[in-house]
Amino acid sequence: MKPRFAQVLLLSAALAGGSARAQDIVRHKIPGSDFPIAQAVTLPPNATIHFISGQVPPVIDRSAPAESLAAYGDTKTQTVGVLKKIEEVLKSMGLAMGDVVKMQVFLVGDPAKGGRADIKGFMEAYTQFFGGPQPNLPARAVMQVAALNVPGWLVEIEVVAAKK
Repeated sequence: MKPRFAQVLLLSAALAGGSARAQDIVRHKIPGSDFPIAQAVTLPPNATIHFISGQVPPVIDRSAPAESLAAYGDTKTQTVGVLKKIEEVLKSMGLAMGDVVKMQVFLVGDPAKGGRADIKGFMEAYTQFFGGPQPNLPARAVMQVAALNVPGWLVEIEVVAAKK
């Protein structure tokens, strides 16, 4: 029974365009949209999956009070800092931003924006890493949260990366 099942899987892969094509990571675009996220990402069975813990912004102004917004910057500045940290973590694992397949973004409302999450600032930073010169787009969720662990943090991002 098991050998027959394996034959059916191999035949299915061959009919789908060959086993090499069936083993690619597939990023499904949002139909009719150029928004820089994938609608979905499909991983082949031979992909290794890496879960990267949430990363938070680095201090950019050491002269500012330790837990203040001034110490970390606005949403755009914090997002760039967080994505650079993620890029470093990935690089240390032999991966790159193009290997990110899933992203969860937690944004705190910016007091300068009336307490609403600064999606524009986030997107200005995000598109420096995804959708421009690096075309591999992740599936992504962005949510506004009441707070993060440090009062000055406006951004925390966790990612899942995969590589064949």
